Amino acid sequence: MMARRTAVKNDLLADEGYAHKVDAIGDPLQKIEAVVDFSALAQAVERISPPPEQPKGGRPPYPTEMMVRVLVVKRLHGLSDEQTEFQPLDRRSFRRFCGLEHSRNIPDRTTIWNFENRIGVDGVNALFAELDRQIRARGLEARAGQIVDATLVPAPKQHFTREEKAILDQDAMPADWKPAKRRQKDVDARWTKKHGKSHHGYKFTVSVDRKHKFIRTWVPDTACVHDSQHLEAALEEWNTSAEIYADKGYVGAEREERLREQGYRPRIQRKAKQGKPLSACQERRNRRIAKVRARVEHVFAAITQWGGKRIRTIGQDRANFAMGMMVLVYNMHRLAFLGP
Repeated sequence: MMARRTAVKNDLLADEGYAHKVDAIGDPLQKIEAVVDFSALAQAVERISPPPEQPKGGRPPYPTEMMVRVLVVKRLHGLSDEQTEFQPLDRRSFRRFCGLEHSRNIPDRTTIWNFENRIGVDGVNALFAELDRQIRARGLEARAGQIVDATLVPAPKQHFTREEKAILDQDAMPADWKPAKRRQKDVDARWTKKHGKSHHGYKFTVSVDRKHKFIRTWVPDTACVHDSQHLEAALEEWNTSAEIYADKGYVGAEREERLREQGYRPRIQRKAKQGKPLSACQERRNRRIAKVRARVEHVFAAITQWGGKRIRTIGQDRANFAMGMMVLVYNMHRLAFLGP
């Protein structure tokens, strides 16, 4: 009986063919590598956090540049430390991007965790500043005004008794909590309500330039802090336009007056008061602002699509690190989209 034909064809050189096909389709990581100077990013991190001294005969550390690339892969794909160890073993494109294509060793989960702890939020800020310098060096200055908005970042929900909540509200720790339990409890994340729904975690505020849609500044905080508290802190002073676009959550006569005194032109949507609806003129103004302000929602949607906004960490410092990586990877992806 004749064997049935099949489209599957075994080939010892199949991996090489797959590599050529991936390049032909377009590897997103290679697009990022084409526009980002990772060597300069590594140098910026090492100025903030130099590699630790290794004892004689001990295992040498992985290069800082390689570890920065690993963190980019981790954030871009929303991976845990365990999956960040596994995926480069399984995916050639990840190994190639990280410089591990011909390496017998892959950074394990502990190495990744220790590197993040070593550089901390200061390291992420150094990466962000260096990438911003590279963006501006390409002529992509902040132009046409800035859009300010905040987004919620969900964190693992915590469950406390009333007594524990009362103690935590006083910035104290319950005495019966053992060290192991304390390490598993996020006492920094907070609850808030938005559109009638409860959310738990953190948030960060960004200033996005209207022209190129890069994140120029970012400010992290907990979810319960009102968006308007970080408007002035998030402003980018080098934008070529003085216009500031924001939604109704940032409205405030005193705030807008301060901004005008500083030379800004606030374009903040108006908010109706109880028993006093907006006039037709105010409604038209809100619509004009909304057309521009909507660009910041594209930024948050992209972050959600590429790596997600949910974090798996515990504590404000680790959350700030994760949010900083979200901002950094977004700007990398945006720069790759705009091209060399």
